[in-house]
Amino acid sequence: MTLRPSGGAQLTQLKNADVSWGAFDPKAYVKHNYRALQSEDAEILDVVRDHFADHFRRPGVGPVRGIDVGAGANLYPALAMLPWCDELTLFERSPANVRYLKRQVDSYDENWDQFWDVLCEDEAYDSLAMDPRKKFAKTVDVELGDIFDLQRHEGRWSVGTMFFVAESMTNSHREFALGVERFMRALAPGAPFAAAFMEHSKGYHVGDYFFPACDVGESEVRASLEPFADEFIAKRLKSSAAVRNGYTGMIVAYGRRR
Repeated sequence: MTLRPSGGAQLTQLKNADVSWGAFDPKAYVKHNYRALQSEDAEILDVVRDHFADHFRRPGVGPVRGIDVGAGANLYPALAMLPWCDELTLFERSPANVRYLKRQVDSYDENWDQFWDVLCEDEAYDSLAMDPRKKFAKTVDVELGDIFDLQRHEGRWSVGTMFFVAESMTNSHREFALGVERFMRALAPGAPFAAAFMEHSKGYHVGDYFFPACDVGESEVRASLEPFADEFIAKRLKSSAAVRNGYTGMIVAYGRRR
C-alpha cells in the first residue's frame, strides 16, 4: 500500500497483520498527497522515468509483465511502467484501496495527468501510440493480495515498483526486510525495479486512523536490497520533507534484479 505519514506517536509491536487495513481511506489519502504534484514526487518521477526509459531502449526486450506492489491509492508508479507493459498488475491488500483502483482503471481521475506530464518529458512516454487512459484500461489489472504471499509468484514479473510500502505497513524491522525480499523475489532476473521509502518515519494518519511505520534510513534500505539487486542506487531526495511531520525525508532506490 502506498503510504505517507502525517504525524502520530510510534506504536510498539504493531505488525502488518495487526493493522485494520480496511479502515484506510483512499479518498482522504489522495486529497492529502496527490491532489497536487509535490516536489518530492516530481523528483521521484524524474529518476524512475529515466531509469525505465534507459532500460527499455535496449534491443531484444520481449513481452513485459509489470507489477506495482502495494499500489494503494497512487497511480504514478504504474504510469511510470505503462509504455512498456503488456500486462500490469496493481497488487494491494486494503479492500478500500482495491475498490479505488478498480474505479480508476477505465478512466483515471484528472489529478494524475500532472504526473503523466512529468513522465512525458521523455519521448518514450510522450510518443505513446495510444492515449494513456486507453493503454491503462487495456493493460491494468487490480489484484487483492498480501505482500508476504508473493513468495508463490517468484520470478513472475519483468518490471516492478514498490512505493512507500515495506516501511509503511509495520514497525517491525524483520517484516520490513521480508517485505523488500518478497518484492524483489517476485521479479525475474534482470528485471528493472524502482522503490521508494519514507526515511525515519514515526507513523502516519489517514483520515481518523493511525498506521504504523518502521524507522529506516539509507543503510537499512541498502542492506535490504543488496542480496537481490545488481548495480542499484539508493539515495535521499534533494527535496525538503517539511510539507509533513513524522519523517525526515524520502529515499528512492532503483536498479535491476540479480
